[in-house]
Amino acid sequence: MSTTKNLSQRLRSLDFFRGAVMFLLVAEFSDLFGVLMNTGNESITTIANFLFHHVKWEGLHFWDLIQPFFMFIVGVSIPYSYASRLKRGDSKKQIRNHAFRRSFLLLVFGWTLYCLDQEKIIFRFDNVLAQLSFTYLITFFLVKKTPRVQSIVALLCIVASDLLYRFFPVVGFDQAFIAGQNFGAWFNIFISGYEYEGHWAAFNALPTAAHTIWGLMAGQLLMSTYTDTEKLKRLIIAALICLAVGYTVSIFTPVIKRISTSAFVFLSGGWTILALAACYWVIDIKSYIKKTLVFRVVGMNPLFIYIYSSIGGGDLFRKIVKPFTNSFIQGYSPWLASFILGLIVLFCLWYVCYWLYHKRIFIKI
Repeated sequence: MSTTKNLSQRLRSLDFFRGAVMFLLVAEFSDLFGVLMNTGNESITTIANFLFHHVKWEGLHFWDLIQPFFMFIVGVSIPYSYASRLKRGDSKKQIRNHAFRRSFLLLVFGWTLYCLDQEKIIFRFDNVLAQLSFTYLITFFLVKKTPRVQSIVALLCIVASDLLYRFFPVVGFDQAFIAGQNFGAWFNIFISGYEYEGHWAAFNALPTAAHTIWGLMAGQLLMSTYTDTEKLKRLIIAALICLAVGYTVSIFTPVIKRISTSAFVFLSGGWTILALAACYWVIDIKSYIKKTLVFRVVGMNPLFIYIYSSIGGGDLFRKIVKPFTNSFIQGYSPWLASFILGLIVLFCLWYVCYWLYHKRIFIKI
């Protein structure tokens, strides 16, 4: 890897990418996607299902890429954050302790979200924050390693998970890719006492660590002194390799996000790297998109808006606005009333982010 430059300079494409992903997550909490599923038009329903809902088990929808996007983006940010902290005078020990603290808090926040509205404490660790607490820490300790070592660790995470699913010997959980009868289901029961609704696997944190590690590698590439064209070329090559491997592996391993099979990790990783490459080309190289404020303000407080929306921020705005949309639009078109309600709730959630951005309030851990 060549030496780095302009360590403190923000990567506009990364801000845009992060903001766009968070905007989509916020839109989910506005219930707009659910409204689009109920238009009565089969074509719109099919498109909305592909774009905004997870595959029930085997396959790949666009919405299945959102979590890989998020975890990859965190990886891209790590070298920038590390360099920034060094520049402002933090010692390596302080940076390391901060990484431990951040990982712990992500785990606590992710776990706590599942305990809300429950009558007792439950232990469930499959949401993006809980998963990220593990992938972030693994990736942090690879910051000073060579790209070769980083690649090997990412591959080992994928292969180790794949082997566990294929050769797990416990009867009843020895069907690698059958919902509720695989290693992931056993692991859920082992750590939480029950199988998770939807068969999401807490063990996904291991194979999807590859996404965050690949993000780290992409971030270090973008910080390097290579030309913009060379950086773009390397990103595209990496994306095509992941896609080629993913589609090849999918011949004998199904693409299943809920247990993060090797085929899913490679395919989602490839599309994620390609998405970053596209943003980098459009925004940082060609400057076709110069005004990114709409998305950027959401991406500047990603943890806050995710938690705020998860604990009922969208529901609060919905309760305030719904009487008005019902009174003025419901009689004309119930569907239109729900759609406009969703748009207003989305705007309200976005405006919270804008207000924080305008006040220069950035909530971080």
